[in-house]
Amino acid sequence: MKYKVIPFTPVLNPKGNKSEQASKQLEEMIVNYAERGWTYQRLESVSSFVHPEAGCFGLGGKPGYNLSLQMLVFYQV
Repeated sequence: MKYKVIPFTPVLNPKGNKSEQASKQLEEMIVNYAERGWTYQRLESVSSFVHPEAGCFGLGGKPGYNLSLQMLVFYQV
């Protein structure tokens, strides 16, 4: 069995129905990959910590932060 994992970040128009926009984009990605022989398995949430950047001589540094990503999981038999 082969697996494919791709990021899913919907682009939402602030004036429209955000749930509908996100679901439509998700559906389009699932259909697109299904047409290429991949079967949708699940939407997985991945959390991570991005380390702080010190900057040059301590100037311009950036603090660390938590990051949450959504990943689509597909498989082929």
